[in-house]
Amino acid sequence: MDTFEHKMLLIFFTALGIMIGSVLIGSLAAILVREPSLGVALKLARDMKIWAIAAAIGGTFSTFEIFESGLFNGEVRAVIKQIFYIISALAGTQVGYYLILALSGGSTE
Repeated sequence: MDTFEHKMLLIFFTALGIMIGSVLIGSLAAILVREPSLGVALKLARDMKIWAIAAAIGGTFSTFEIFESGLFNGEVRAVIKQIFYIISALAGTQVGYYLILALSGGSTE
């Protein structure tokens, strides 16, 4: 059974995993093509944030469909759930981003 709390945790850790995994694999690719892996890791960490959020919540179209049905059909509870899911994905992405920054010694500038 998929409860609200379980889904929020799943979304959080999915976003976190997408951030960490994409940066690690991207940095490996940078090493293979003799690019500075630290610079590539920091650039990927910045660029992957929105994609990690979209992937963690299951794509953007289903979210927009739920927003539409919630707003126009009076299903406010569904809209509130989606907002919490998006916040959970944002939190997972930010934790991944800051973890990558901390491990790479980068700055937020």
